Amino acid sequence: MEGEATTLRRLGAELWASRSLIAMLARKDFFVRYRRASFGLLWAVGLPVFQAAVLAVVFSQVVRIETGPPYVVFLFAAYVPWSYFSLTLGAAATAIVDNSGLASKIYFPRAALPLTTVLTNLYGSAVTLAVLLGLTVAYGVGIGPAVVLLVPAVALLVMLTGSMSLLASATHVYFRDVRYVTQAAMTVWFYVTPVLYPLDRVPGGIAPLVKLNPMTGVVELFRAATVGADPGWLPTVAVSVAWSLACLAGALVLHRRYDRVFADLL
Repeated sequence: MEGEATTLRRLGAELWASRSLIAMLARKDFFVRYRRASFGLLWAVGLPVFQAAVLAVVFSQVVRIETGPPYVVFLFAAYVPWSYFSLTLGAAATAIVDNSGLASKIYFPRAALPLTTVLTNLYGSAVTLAVLLGLTVAYGVGIGPAVVLLVPAVALLVMLTGSMSLLASATHVYFRDVRYVTQAAMTVWFYVTPVLYPLDRVPGGIAPLVKLNPMTGVVELFRAATVGADPGWLPTVAVSVAWSLACLAGALVLHRRYDRVFADLL
C-alpha cells in the first residue's frame, strides 16, 4: 500500500537494487552540468582552486595567519572536503522536491535522489583531491605514509554528507524552509570550521563549539593525511563519526516512515 511505512530491511534492499540507477544519474548529472561550458570539466577543478587561491592570498598576505606548512597547502587540505560538503548538502537538501516530476511518476526509494547528488559531486572532488596531493609535492610538504588516512577521511566525509543530505531532503518535503535555513547555516558554519585557521589557535571561549562541529573532525583528518593535523585532533574525528551515525539514524527513521507518502506532498 502507498500509505504504509517501509521497513528498514525493505528500504535498504530497494536502495541496493537502485544502485545502478544512482550511479547512472550521478554520471549524467556530472557531465551534463558542464556540457555546454567552454572549459567543460575544467570548471569542476577550476572553481574550488580559484576560491581557495583567493582565500589563501587574503589570509596569508593580508590577515597573515601563520601555520607550520605553507598556508596554501594548509588551506586547500581543508577546503577540498569543505567545498564538497557545502555544495553537496545545499543541493541534496532539496533533491526530492526538485525532482518531483520523476519522484511522483514512478516508485523508487526517494533516498536515491539525494544520494545521487552525493555521488555526483564526488567525481569532481576526486580531481581536486589529486590537485591537493600535487600541491603537497610542489610546496615541499611531500607525500608520506600518513596519506593512507585519506581513505577513512573520504569515507567519513561521504558518510557525514550523505547522512545529513538524507535527513535534510526528507525534512524539506514537509518544511520548505529547509532550503533557506541550509543556505544561511553554511555562511556561519564555514567560519566555525577550522578551514582558515589551525584548530589550536581557536580562543577558549568558542573552542568547544568548534570541536563539536561535525565538519571539524573531517577537516582535521584530511590535514592529518596531507600536511599534519593540529594537536588534539583525534577527539574531533570521534565527534564527526558520532554526528554521522546520529544523522543517519534520524534519516533512516524519516525515510522508512514517510518514503511512500513523499509523492503526495510534492
